[in-house]
Amino acid sequence: MLADLIIHNALEIATCAGPAPRRGSAQGDAGVLHEGSIAAHEGRIVFVGSADECRLRVSLLPHGTGIDAAGCGVAPGFVDAHTHLVFAGDRIGELGRRLAGATYQEIAAGGGGILSTVEATRRATGEQLVESSLPRLGRMLRCGTTTAEVKSGYGLTVESELKMLRAIRRLGESQPVNLIPTFMGAHEIPREYRADPDAYVALVVEQMIPAVAEAGLATSCDVFCETGVFTVEQSRAVLAAARRSGLQVRVHADELAASGGAELAAEVGARSADHLVHATERGARALAASGTVATLLPAASLFLKLGRYAPARMLIDSGVPVALGTDLNPGGGLTPSMPFVMSLACFGMGLTLEEALVAGTINAAYALDVHERTGSLEPGKQMDAVIVDGPLVNLLAPDAGYVRRVLKGGRIVYDGGLRPGPLM
Repeated sequence: MLADLIIHNALEIATCAGPAPRRGSAQGDAGVLHEGSIAAHEGRIVFVGSADECRLRVSLLPHGTGIDAAGCGVAPGFVDAHTHLVFAGDRIGELGRRLAGATYQEIAAGGGGILSTVEATRRATGEQLVESSLPRLGRMLRCGTTTAEVKSGYGLTVESELKMLRAIRRLGESQPVNLIPTFMGAHEIPREYRADPDAYVALVVEQMIPAVAEAGLATSCDVFCETGVFTVEQSRAVLAAARRSGLQVRVHADELAASGGAELAAEVGARSADHLVHATERGARALAASGTVATLLPAASLFLKLGRYAPARMLIDSGVPVALGTDLNPGGGLTPSMPFVMSLACFGMGLTLEEALVAGTINAAYALDVHERTGSLEPGKQMDAVIVDGPLVNLLAPDAGYVRRVLKGGRIVYDGGLRPGPLM
């Protein structure tokens, strides 16, 4: 067979190949090959297997690219299943308060938090949103992310939410990372509706969702089902309207308290339930029965100083497929790095390296419904890959510069050069 790209002689390849999503013991099956090679043609993988077999079966076209991966690990391009990438302004002033002990709720009550970002985002033009988000996307790419979900939710008016979603579309067209847009008008109750939250829910249901669906600007709808934000009943109304408009649904669930979000996500057949810091065994059983993915965000727990992480081991043992995301945002998601998130998942939530790799690739791709084209290294999929200096365990030292190259659709989109020397 012919190829225009061959990565050959890799020390190890985490293919993450096979059915999705992975759950239970299968969560730890990263499909690792040793001394392997990968070949692609016109952006699609055509071969994955041993280096010897590749030499026998694959021919590199005259103007093709050969990458010697001797001593390197290769993984699928990372899929960041939960971000709030697009916003204006910053909340640097809140960090001092949080480090001094203020809670998320106290900062929000004092006028900070999401509503602070809403004010800045409403003032910004679509062009300004694109311009300010591009550097963040560049940092995500350098950390190995090739696909990312991006939510709206900092506009909270029909016009501002549409502005955000159009900015997400333009971002997706202007750089290599594939962006999956999620409408999240139900991210917070804006100041002008604080006295009548139900009226704001009606605005989301009757005006925002139809406008978003008609414009084709999002593939799914999310809601912050949480104590002090949207109740289970209000969240159910939003998600039902999204379903009627043809959008997939997902839920910010049980982040700050056990608020019934996991059970609601299972009830409505949500594609994912995200955060789940306070998920219960009952909620886990419901998610397992519904097939909903648990998208866990350990960096948010760290940066918000919640004092606990989502019970990943309990979720996996209950048969819930687990994915990972950075929760990149201006307040409590201060990292663009999926390797950092995977490191926290291993050392903070008790995942193995293989479980974290699956969570950050094929399960995250399933959570975003893009698993048929990305999230694993197997014939027919997009050639999205990360090449790591040394073994893949080096990813758990996320700031040590071990991401050597990132490929998207068979093209090298980041080349960090060789940084020799193993972590272990």
